[in-house]
Amino acid sequence: MSYHDPVMLTECIEGMQLKQNGIYVDATFGGGGHAKAILKNLSKEGHLYGFDQDEDAKANLLDNENFTFIQQNFRYLDKALRLEGIRQVDAILADLGVSSHQLNEGARGFSYRFDAELDMRMNQQGERKADDILNTYSAEELQNVFSKYGELRNSKTLAMAIIKERRIKPINTIGDLLNITQPLIRGTRNKYLSQVFQAIRIEVNEEMDVLQDFLIAAKKIVRPGGRIVIMSYHSLEDRLVKNFFKSGNLSGELEKDFYGNITRPFRIITKKAVAASEAELEINPRARSARLRIAEKVSEPNGQKEKKY
Repeated sequence: MSYHDPVMLTECIEGMQLKQNGIYVDATFGGGGHAKAILKNLSKEGHLYGFDQDEDAKANLLDNENFTFIQQNFRYLDKALRLEGIRQVDAILADLGVSSHQLNEGARGFSYRFDAELDMRMNQQGERKADDILNTYSAEELQNVFSKYGELRNSKTLAMAIIKERRIKPINTIGDLLNITQPLIRGTRNKYLSQVFQAIRIEVNEEMDVLQDFLIAAKKIVRPGGRIVIMSYHSLEDRLVKNFFKSGNLSGELEKDFYGNITRPFRIITKKAVAASEAELEINPRARSARLRIAEKVSEPNGQKEKKY
């Protein structure tokens, strides 16, 4: 099985508007699927920088003089590129999904299909693991995680069940967690467990905070006329990306100048989020939840202004 089948590959490559001599970023290198396609479009003058914090991604490094791998969380995009002497890039691609490799490596603890330690760290050098959250968070904190990131209807009940169980013994393995969730499942088992594991994974890796930092860095580093291409797999991620592209800030509130004119730093290329085609879903069902959004940084220094009449 491949490390990860690149989702919406054609749509992403076309959305980046690649130039042969451009400088590009694949912020989520993973198995290198998107990176390989980008490099095929570059001349000797072009260059691609690939980011990934997962040690396992190094097994997929590309032997190409036009490629530089940076083992770093993409939240530090701007600072890492400046260390490489790069001040601006022509386009940035980010696929926010968990790779097939991570899900299929049972020891990583990302999937309920295996019995292993509750880890779920994308950066294996990180200090906080899934079991730390389950054994130390208060009932209120656990409820918030399951409600906000997992969108579970019985998040309070699940949180209290975890508190009750850990008073007897620590919750250290996937099996321990499954024993707690089994009598609480609402709807289909697979969907419920996916939501539980997704919520914990997002909290472990601070994914929403990371995404916010990345968006701010991407806005700073992409040149005027350059593109930001992002695929998200969770409604919270997609909403954050949508609002950021619309307003240029994390709050999603449109900013106005002294005269009341609305300033937009981006031109929205995808008016609605793009979903994978039926043909792709037949080959790669995991692409079903992917939502692609593309924005172009406007050339005007102060953004694209909409006059108030």
